[in-house]
Amino acid sequence: MSKTQGASFLKGAAILGAGALLSKMLGVVYRIPYQNITGDLGYYVYTQVYPLYSALLILATAGFPIAISKFVAEKLAVGDVYGARKIFRVSAGVLTLTGFLFFLLLWFGAPALAQFMKDEKLVMPIRSVSFALLIVPVMAAMRGYFQGHHNMVPTAVSQIGEQFVRVATIIVLSYWFMKTTGDVYLAGAGAVFGAVTGAFFAFILMLVFWQRNQSVQRQVWESAGKHSYRKETVGEIVRKLFYYAIPICLGSLVLPLMQLSDSFTVVSMLMRGGNTAEAAYQLKGVFDRGQPLVQFAAFFATALSLSLVPAIAEAQALRQHHLIAARTELALRLTFLFGLPASLGLAIVAGPVNVMLYENGNGTLTLMVLSFTTIFSTLGITSAGILQGMGEVTLPVRNLFIGVVIKLLLNILLIPLFGITGAALATVFSHIVATILNLCAVSRFTGARFGLRSFFAKPFLAVTVMGLAVFVARQAAERGLAGVFDSERLYFTVVSLIAVSAGVIMYAIALLLSGTVRRADLASTEAGRKIIPLLLKLRLLHD
Repeated sequence: MSKTQGASFLKGAAILGAGALLSKMLGVVYRIPYQNITGDLGYYVYTQVYPLYSALLILATAGFPIAISKFVAEKLAVGDVYGARKIFRVSAGVLTLTGFLFFLLLWFGAPALAQFMKDEKLVMPIRSVSFALLIVPVMAAMRGYFQGHHNMVPTAVSQIGEQFVRVATIIVLSYWFMKTTGDVYLAGAGAVFGAVTGAFFAFILMLVFWQRNQSVQRQVWESAGKHSYRKETVGEIVRKLFYYAIPICLGSLVLPLMQLSDSFTVVSMLMRGGNTAEAAYQLKGVFDRGQPLVQFAAFFATALSLSLVPAIAEAQALRQHHLIAARTELALRLTFLFGLPASLGLAIVAGPVNVMLYENGNGTLTLMVLSFTTIFSTLGITSAGILQGMGEVTLPVRNLFIGVVIKLLLNILLIPLFGITGAALATVFSHIVATILNLCAVSRFTGARFGLRSFFAKPFLAVTVMGLAVFVARQAAERGLAGVFDSERLYFTVVSLIAVSAGVIMYAIALLLSGTVRRADLASTEAGRKIIPLLLKLRLLHD
């Protein structure tokens, strides 16, 4: 690969990664205002239905853009532009068909699915979201075609546009339906319909890019018209497409299966534990409050894993085993330094944060338990990125699938005994198992070693100092500000911000004084180099 090609590849990967990350962020933050608008029952309606759509969408499309981009790029590399076009046409046809079949499955299967979820009122929201399956698949083919031309901009722009319109639809329709009807199921149907409006807007964006690209493509076709290449049959293309895409689809399906297991088990197990149907629906909504916080904390690990895959793959290709081990140790240490305080800090301020975000303290104990998912999910994401960079693509998928099975079994066992706190315990344990399996594989394949003092003891010392600071600051703020604010929500918002700020400051100081973060670590980044003189002057930095 030439320097120009390498730069182009890295730029494309950066654009695609940034688009995916921003899209994921938008896909998390809307959940809090949506819960505020519809309450826990309305939140339950949304979180019951959307994982079902996500799972079917992944089955219908997830691996296909990657497969299409691979085959299109291969054709273009030898100058076979007509072959590349045929790959797109066949793929678009196949994906349109699969999307239509899954639409029919979701539309006509909605009554049975709602009954299985123990709530027949979910039929309308399930059918509302099904229409997106008619639009997204052909758009996936277009994204793959552009990526095959090393043009990542249409995919990134359409992903961000899709999420903006989806989030706007969710907020506007849920507010409007609650204001006019007060029906949370109607509001939920309007919210999941955001998947349809978002997909339609993204499809329009893709058509605009497609139209702009036509003049360039026409010149390429004319210049390639004199050459002859082996023509693949439709059957050959379809077989090749499925052979490459299906494993990726199954790998992408694992995480939605974790949420889907909750959709199908939490309500029924709560009812088995003695709750009425209405109480079980409400409790499921309370349980789902923790999802945005855990997912938001995982953004750091997601961003890190995006950069890890090519970095580890590069070192692997050059057979630089010491570099692989060094990058692995650094990545996991950084993840640990972020995930551990995020888990402990959220557990300590779970009560005030619950009121700040969701207006009341329902399910605070469950939120405290769920907060410990963060440390294991972030380590799991980073370790999966390392394994993928090493070429071990199936291992993290297998480990996550084992975690899903454990989650399902523990839900059945623990929820009747401990309610939604049992579901939270099941989530934490499932992530622990998947992450430990990943870390064992990482140690085996990379040769990375994690020192007890540098990797565990020093971070735990820094986190202990942080935890004490958060606890003391929270207690002091709660007592000092009692009666100052008329609004309980505003009161707990200020308490949360004070406690979190104290924790961040003390954690940073503890990391520096304990030598957990060294001068060499800061010198490895431009931002770090800028603050070294100040830290040395304050005597907070060790060499």
